[in-house]
Amino acid sequence: MQLTPLIPEPMPNQYTFDEIREIHDLPFTTLIFRAQQIHQKFQDPAGVQLCTLQSIKTGQCPENCKYCPQSAHYDTPVDAEPLMDSEDITGKAAEAKAGGASRFCMGAAWRDVRDGPQFDSVLDTVRKVSDMGLEVCCTMGMLREDQAVRLKEAGCAVYNHNLDTSREFYPEIITTRTYDDRLQTLKNVRKAGLEVCAGGILGMGESTEDRLRLLMELADLDPHPDSVPINALVPVPGTPLENMEPVSCFEFVRIIATARILMPRSIVRLSAGRTEMSAEAQALCFLAGANSIFLGEKLLTTPNPEKSEDFRLLKDLGLYPLDPEEARNFHRQAEPA
Repeated sequence: MQLTPLIPEPMPNQYTFDEIREIHDLPFTTLIFRAQQIHQKFQDPAGVQLCTLQSIKTGQCPENCKYCPQSAHYDTPVDAEPLMDSEDITGKAAEAKAGGASRFCMGAAWRDVRDGPQFDSVLDTVRKVSDMGLEVCCTMGMLREDQAVRLKEAGCAVYNHNLDTSREFYPEIITTRTYDDRLQTLKNVRKAGLEVCAGGILGMGESTEDRLRLLMELADLDPHPDSVPINALVPVPGTPLENMEPVSCFEFVRIIATARILMPRSIVRLSAGRTEMSAEAQALCFLAGANSIFLGEKLLTTPNPEKSEDFRLLKDLGLYPLDPEEARNFHRQAEPA
C-alpha cells in the first residue's frame, strides 16, 4: 500500500488486513512519523485525558476470562466484595476530581447487568457523580439497549466493553461468552446514544496477527470507538496467564501507533500494565499517539503508577491534563485541515 505524505482520515472498513499489517510493519521511525501526522492533524497532541477507575463490586465474576483475578473460576489474591454504597462511591469520585481526573469509571464484576435494586443503586450513583461535573463511564458486563438508555438518562456518558483480542484467539481466553455477545453490547450502547469505549489486552499469548485483527475489528466499528484502551497484561497469581512474559516496549508502541493511524479521532488510552513501563517507554507511547491514562493506585484490582509520578511525567513531556469540558469534546472537536 502506497501511503500519501499526509494520510486522510480513515473511515470504517477502509483498510484490509494486509494494509494494516503493512502500516504496523513500517520502519519504527516512519510509523511514529505517520502516527504523529494523524495525531497533529486531528487532535491536540499535547492534551491528555486523565481518568480514574473504581471497582464498585469486586470478585466472584462467573466469567472465566483467563487474565482476570476477579473470576470465580480461579483462586487469586482478590477478595470478593459486595456492591459499594452510593455514598462511598461518590466520595471516591470527589477524590478523583480533586486529584485531576475528568472521567470517573465505575466497574462492577458482573457477567451482565441485571434489573433490580443493585442496578437502581448504580443509576442513582451515576446521577450523583454526573452532577459533580465528572464524565461518567461504566463497565459492568453485557448490557441490553433499554438498560443502556437508562444509564444515559441517569447521566452516564460512556460505556466500556472491551473486545480483548481477535475473534480467532478469543476462545483461547474466554468461553463463557462469545465475541458476538461483546459486539452486540457495543451495538446496544451506541444505539442508546452512549459513547463507546472498547479496546483490548496485549500479552496473553496472542500473535501479532491477532493484535492487528483486534485493531481491525475496532476500526471497522461505525463510527470508530470514542475511546480505545490498550492494556498490557498484568499477570496475577492464580490465573491461567500468571506466567506470561511481558510484551516488548517496541511492540506495544507499534500497536499504539497503528491504532492512532486507524482511528484518528479516538482517544487512545494507556491502561493496565503501566507500572512495568519506564518513563521513556510511556513517552514513546505518547509520541505514538496515546492521549489518556488512568490515575490512582489501582485499576480495579491491579497496580497503577503513583499519581505524583504521572504528573511529573506529563510535566517533563510538556503535556497538559484536559479539564472535564475539554475531555468531553476532545475527540469530536478537531476538524481536519
